[in-house]
Amino acid sequence: MDIPQPARVPFEEVVPTERMYSLSLGSQQGNAHLHWHVAPLPPGVPYERQQYHALMSENGVLDVDDDTQAAMARAIRNRL
Repeated sequence: MDIPQPARVPFEEVVPTERMYSLSLGSQQGNAHLHWHVAPLPPGVPYERQQYHALMSENGVLDVDDDTQAAMARAIRNRL
């Protein structure tokens, strides 16, 4: 699924991105809703660690402090 350019570009302007993954999550069995995740893949990730491997928390997560996350969210929001 392609991410519409107006949504993708702000992320790529704020977060170094080699590839962008989009996921839609939700369940009719629980709280029926559509939940989107947009996950930028940083440049330089070896191919064998891309795609599903990159989305699995068992393989590590980025340690980004709250202030940096808030600043990134503001920057992305300002570009939307």
